[in-house]
Amino acid sequence: MSDESSAAIRDARKDWVVEHREMYLRSGGSQGHIMDLTPVGGHDFGTHLLLKYTGRKSGKVFITPLCYGAIGGEVVIVASKGGADHHPAWYLNVSESPEVEFQIATQAFRATWREPEGAEREKIWNFMVDSYPFYASYAASTERVIPLVVMKAIEPIAIFMESEATGQRQF
Repeated sequence: MSDESSAAIRDARKDWVVEHREMYLRSGGSQGHIMDLTPVGGHDFGTHLLLKYTGRKSGKVFITPLCYGAIGGEVVIVASKGGADHHPAWYLNVSESPEVEFQIATQAFRATWREPEGAEREKIWNFMVDSYPFYASYAASTERVIPLVVMKAIEPIAIFMESEATGQRQF
């Protein structure tokens, strides 16, 4: 996918993503976890988490809403960036840290993460495409291998607060 196409997708989704994030945070997670994704080629009960991470260059804290899947006691997120030819900033930041924090509905966790490989990656990718069909078209639009991030909760933590985000997501 060209940078121009990627920019057009980001611009079209920007308001929705900001509103979704604010709703999720302001409700303490009671809203925003499950969203209707049929308008973008998904299912009507698409699940979302909040991912909290620190910018590798800025040192600022970011909170980003992302689709997720749960498989084998772990939580999976996809670094698709809508099929852009480069990785999303959140993935680049997470890849610099051994741990990450995520919130699902009204529960938050500190977690380790890893990237699956080989047959395991294929199994998880197929699961995510089945859950979120638009990932197949994203993969078809880029030559990069879209990373999967598999997170394993270590311990519960306090739910995220909007005031914790010192950085704004770059679109």
